[in-house]
Amino acid sequence: MADDRRAPTKKGRGGAAPALSFVETARWAWRQLTSMRTALFLLLLLALAAVPGSIVPQRSVDARAVQAYFERHPDLAPVLDTLGAFHVYTSVWFSAIYILLMVSLVGCIIPRVGVYASALRARPPRAPKNFSRLPASATYETTADVETVLAAARGALGRARKDTVTDADASGDVVEGEVRAETGYLRELGNLVFHVSLVVVLVGVASMSLLGYRGNAIVTEGSGFSNTLTQFDEFTSGGLFDTDDLPPFSLTLDDFDATFETDGPQRGAPRDFVATGTVTDRPGDEPRPYELKVNHPLRVDGASVYLVGQGYAPVIRVKDGNGRVVFEDAVPFLPSDPSYTSNGVVKVADARPQQLGFQGFFLPTAVSTGDDDIPVSAHPAAANPLLGLFAYYGDLGLDDGETQSVYILDKDNLTQFTGDDGEPLRIMLGPGQSVSLPDGAGTVEFVELRQFVRFQFSAQPGVMVPLWGVSVGVMGLILSLTIRPRRTWVRARRREDGVTVVEVAALDRVPRSDVAQTVDDLTERLVERTGHTGKDYDAASETDDAAVGATGSRRTSEDEG
Repeated sequence: MADDRRAPTKKGRGGAAPALSFVETARWAWRQLTSMRTALFLLLLLALAAVPGSIVPQRSVDARAVQAYFERHPDLAPVLDTLGAFHVYTSVWFSAIYILLMVSLVGCIIPRVGVYASALRARPPRAPKNFSRLPASATYETTADVETVLAAARGALGRARKDTVTDADASGDVVEGEVRAETGYLRELGNLVFHVSLVVVLVGVASMSLLGYRGNAIVTEGSGFSNTLTQFDEFTSGGLFDTDDLPPFSLTLDDFDATFETDGPQRGAPRDFVATGTVTDRPGDEPRPYELKVNHPLRVDGASVYLVGQGYAPVIRVKDGNGRVVFEDAVPFLPSDPSYTSNGVVKVADARPQQLGFQGFFLPTAVSTGDDDIPVSAHPAAANPLLGLFAYYGDLGLDDGETQSVYILDKDNLTQFTGDDGEPLRIMLGPGQSVSLPDGAGTVEFVELRQFVRFQFSAQPGVMVPLWGVSVGVMGLILSLTIRPRRTWVRARRREDGVTVVEVAALDRVPRSDVAQTVDDLTERLVERTGHTGKDYDAASETDDAAVGATGSRRTSEDEG
C-alpha cells in the first residue's frame, strides 16, 4: 500500500508551497491510485456501476427486450442508450473503472510483495529495554545458567521464527542473552494471496469477455441449426474473438416436450422442459443423440448450448390471389405472459398481385371471456390452440435494402383488410382451418402446431479461472483473518550472586485478549525446564488501556519502519 506520509516542502514567496513538477505530480497520482483506500473505493464503484446492467435489459443478453424497452420509453431509452446503459459491461465508463481497479491492485500488490519478502528474510526485532511497558510480561529467578534458560526458551517457543543473541564476559561465559521470536507472518501472505486472487478474477472475467462469444437462435421442431454467423438471431462476441473460429458443429431438434403444472396453486408453472435430437461435432462425423434440459447444457467442441426459452410455432400456409403457395413455414410466436399468450408476424413478400403481411397472437389454451367474445389463454399447455391474425396488403418495405426485424411489421405502406362491416378483418383459426382473404387476395391456413426452442450458444475461454481465483482468495482471506502476528521475547541475565533473572514478554501486532495468559503459560513451561529459586515469580499482567495503546502503537510503528 502506498505511503501517504508527505515530506516537508519548502515555502516559496508569500509562504505558498511551490508548484509540483510533472514527475512529482505523476508520482503523487500513482501513490493515490495504488493506495488501498483507492482500491476499495474502485471496487465499490465497480459494484455500483454493475447495478444498471441488472435493471436495464442488455443487448448482449436479450436484444428484443431492449427493443421493447425503446417502444415503452421512447423518450428515456435514447438517453440511456447514449450513456451505454444497454451495454453496461462493454461501455467506456465501466471498462475504465475495471482497468483502473486492476492497475490499482497490481500497483498495490507489487511493492507489498517486496516488503513481505524482506520481512521474511529479516531477523525478529530485538527486545525493548523495559518489558513492563508491554501489554504482558513476567519475571522469575532461577539457578540455571543463562545458556540453559535460552535453550529452554527456544524449545518452549516451538515452531516460531526465532533468533538468539548472547553476551559473554571476559572469561567467555554467557552472562546475558535473549531469544526473539515472531509468529503469524503468514497473515500478510494470506492478505497478498487474497489481493492477487482478486486480480486473477478480474483477468479471468476480462478474458471471458474478450475471447468469448454468445449467440441466440430459435429452432423449431423438425429443423436444425449450424453454428455459423448467419444462423444466429442474435450474436455478440469479444473484441479479440474471430468469427472464423466458431466450432463447426450442427444440431437438429427432433422433439421438444414441455410439461406444466395442471392443478394446485402452482397451476401453469413449468415443470420440465426437455429437448432431444442429434448433434454432429464436425462435418463428416457421425451424429450423436443428445437430451438437453434447463441448467444442463450440451457441451460441443468447447462451446456450451443452453436451453433458455421455448414457445409455439404455428405452421402457416399462405396462397396469393393467383392460387400459388407463396409461404409455408413454422412461424415462432414469442410468449408475452405466463400463460404463453404469444405474438408473431408473417411477411409474405412473394405474394401477387400485392405483398401480404399478418400480425397477430397465438393462444395455447383459448377460452372465451364473454367480453366482446375476446378469447384469452387459460394455460400454457396447448390444450385448445387458437391463432388470431390481422391481415394487411401493400408494400412490406423489404425491397429497399433496409434490414427489418422479423418480429415487427412495418405498416407505413400497408393497408389493413376489412370485413363486410367495415371493421378490421380479424382471422381466428384452429389447427387445420383456413380462411379466404377479401377481394380474392388469397387464403391463409393454420396447418399444424409445432414448438420452438430458444438455444443460447456460448464459449467462454478461461471460465474456470474466476472460480479458482475466488476459491484461493477465500483461503487467503481466512488466513489473514485467523492468523494474528505476535512477538515474544525471553531475556536472561546472571547476577553477581549467581542467580539468573528471566524476563518474558509478548506484544500482539493485532489486538488480542489472551496475551497475558500466553505469557503465563510460557513462563510456567520455562520454570518446569529450568527450575526457580523458590521465590514466587511475577506473573504476566496487562497494563492499563492507555499504556497498552500507546506502547503497542509505538512499537508497531517502529518495527514496521
